[in-house]
Amino acid sequence: MLRVAVVGSGPSGCYTAQHLVQQDAEVFVDVLDRLPCPYGLVRYGVAPDHEKIKSLQASLRTVLEHERVRFLGGVRVGGPGGLPVKVLRGLYHAVVYCVGAATDRRLGIPGEELPGSWSATEFVAWYSAHPDAAAADYLRGVRSAVVVGAGNVAVDVTRMLVREAAELRPTDMPQAALDALAASGVTEVHMVARRGPAQARFTTKELRELGTLPGTEAVVETGDLALDPVDPEALPAVQRRNLDVLRGWAQRPSPGAGRHVRLRFFLRPVELLADGGRVGAVRFERTAPDGRGGVTGTGRYEELPAQLVLRSVGYRGVPLEGLPFDEASGTVPHTAGRVVRDGAASPGEYVAGWIKRGPSGVIGTNRPCAKETVASLLLDAPALARADVPADPVPALRAAGIEPVPWDGWLAIERAETELGARLGRGVVKLADWETLLAVARSS
Repeated sequence: MLRVAVVGSGPSGCYTAQHLVQQDAEVFVDVLDRLPCPYGLVRYGVAPDHEKIKSLQASLRTVLEHERVRFLGGVRVGGPGGLPVKVLRGLYHAVVYCVGAATDRRLGIPGEELPGSWSATEFVAWYSAHPDAAAADYLRGVRSAVVVGAGNVAVDVTRMLVREAAELRPTDMPQAALDALAASGVTEVHMVARRGPAQARFTTKELRELGTLPGTEAVVETGDLALDPVDPEALPAVQRRNLDVLRGWAQRPSPGAGRHVRLRFFLRPVELLADGGRVGAVRFERTAPDGRGGVTGTGRYEELPAQLVLRSVGYRGVPLEGLPFDEASGTVPHTAGRVVRDGAASPGEYVAGWIKRGPSGVIGTNRPCAKETVASLLLDAPALARADVPADPVPALRAAGIEPVPWDGWLAIERAETELGARLGRGVVKLADWETLLAVARSS
């Protein structure tokens, strides 16, 4: 029998557990998560109005309910108050870290610390009811917002800023966020990229959604499209479709909508400007293609008014105390998923997901990534056998001051969220703070 801990219950963790139990009938897996709720970014990162993607929770649930898989929430690994990596390693034959990329990249420009300047990660956490989310009043007094970035997360937060509250009411969005969006005075959102439309990273499906929002007009400047020198025929299919959508928006007559989403390209943020002690505008330098796939500054500047600035320029992994970490890539050094310490594979330690390969790909990309790691682990299995691994690590966790939240605790949270939705005349409504989540889970 091989007992494996998988740290992280998002897609990469669940796919790792799934491959393990499917490929070896003698493997038992504990999926650990510091939150009392499973599913990772599928629960706390996918926009609430993307119900098809959120329905992936059903397949992840099947994995976590497998007879040889056990969910243990509320287990923090590493860091202050967390279970040391070395102690965890002693409780299992092997440990697979699927801890994702927990922070965002910064712009590194003056004024970034002004009130009203946030990462898209923080904003997503707020409207997704992540228990770590800041209790911030993101939208008070905001008329115009700037979103820096041209990926799917940038599109998501842009869409949420202008989406009507009535459309979001059937979702699981926390009530406080729904109320704030209903009272919002945002009428203009600029989504800005430093490079051209041919280099944008959003998918066509996400992009098209911006053009179908009731009462909102998606606007593209024809000059930005003309400036991009890339031959559309040389582009991948997604980029070609994106350009077709953008050209269509640039050519259609204005419907005279009350809200506007303005997609801007070839603008690089250089400073956030203050107004009354908080952000009031963003200063950009106009860029131009450099002929090598990048851009260069032109020395021409413009300012866009904004009482809210959300940066969405990528995620980054953070070090986990006790594991090696490559600062340059923001990942744990590995060979085919095997953690590398001092130039050699560390027995029984593995990684999968973004902490392994960096924040790239879509949810499905985690399947082959997990499969590679599991193949390495099972190949190493004969050398991982140890007699000192406990039959059940839970008593040792409790002795270390950690009371795991079992699957029944998570089911109690699910029931409470359904009951909250019924009281509010909505569907399921997510609970949004640590104390409530843990109290509900412990009462099961």
